[in-house]
Amino acid sequence: MLDGVSLDRLRTFIASVDEGSFSAAARKLRRAQSVVSDLVSGLEAQIGVQLFDRAGRYPKPTPAGIVLLGDARGIVSGVDFMKARAKGMASGVEAELSVVVDVFFPIEAITSAAKAFRETFPRTPLRLFVEALGGAYHPILTGAASIGVVGSLPIMPPSLSSERLSGVALVMVAAHDHPLASLEGLIPRSELAKHVQLVLTDRSDLSAGREFGVMSSSTWRLADLFAKHAFLLNGLGWGGMPLHTVQRDIAEGRLVQLSIEDVPPGGLILPMFAVYPTSAPPGPAGRWFVERMKLCPSKLTANA
Repeated sequence: MLDGVSLDRLRTFIASVDEGSFSAAARKLRRAQSVVSDLVSGLEAQIGVQLFDRAGRYPKPTPAGIVLLGDARGIVSGVDFMKARAKGMASGVEAELSVVVDVFFPIEAITSAAKAFRETFPRTPLRLFVEALGGAYHPILTGAASIGVVGSLPIMPPSLSSERLSGVALVMVAAHDHPLASLEGLIPRSELAKHVQLVLTDRSDLSAGREFGVMSSSTWRLADLFAKHAFLLNGLGWGGMPLHTVQRDIAEGRLVQLSIEDVPPGGLILPMFAVYPTSAPPGPAGRWFVERMKLCPSKLTANA
C-alpha cells in the first residue's frame, strides 16, 4: 500500500539514481548491495511501478522512474526540513518569525536585517507586515505578529513591552511649485492653515480622537505613505515625511523642505520601539532581530 512507503526505500531509490548503480549506492549508504537491491525492488512492488530498467550492465531509471524521482526528492526534502524545524523548536528557536514594521521605518534597514537573518536562521521563515501608526500595533495585539518595529503612541497598550530603537527623522515638505515653497524664513502656522495638509491616517482605532502633527484645519487624509508621497510631488498639499523617503527629492529639487514655526530646523524625530507581548517575549530568532534593529544608528534611520 502507498501509505506504507518508507523513507528508507525512498532514500535508497534516490541514491541508486544519483550514484548510477546499486553497488555505488550501497557504498554511499554503507549497506550491502543485496539490501539496496531488495529495498528498490520492494518499493517498485509497493507502488506498482518499475523504477529501473535492469536489461543493461547498470540499472537505468525508466521514464516513470524519472518522474517519480522528483516526487521522492520532494518527500525526503520535506521530511528533512520538518526534522530540522522540529529540532530548532525543541531548542527554543521559533518555527516562524512574524514581524510588523511601521511604514516610516527605512525598508533598507529591514532588508539588510532580513539578509543576515536568513544566514543565521535558515530554517526559520520570516513573515513581514508593513503598517502605519496604530495599525502597526494591531498584528501584535491580535497575535498575527510576534514582534513590532513601531512608532510611539501617546498610550502604549499595557499588554506590550517595548525596547527603544533609533528614531526616524521627519521633515515638512511641499512640491517646488507649491505656494509655501516660495516663502522665505519661518512659516507661521497661520499661513499653513491656508493650505491643504496631507495627513497619514490611522486604519486602527488605537489613536482615535488624537491628531499627530496636524497644523492646518484643511486636511486630506491618506492611509498609504506612498500615495502621500505621490500627492506631495504633484503639489496637492504639504505634509510631513520621513527624511529618508524624500531626501533624494529634496536634493534634486522636486520637493522643498519647509521651515515651520515651532519645528526644529532639522525636523522632528519620531521615536521608534521594538514591541512584543509581555506574556510572549521573543525566542532566539526574535531576540536576534530585536538586537539587530538596535544596531541601526540614527544616521541610518535618517539617511537610509
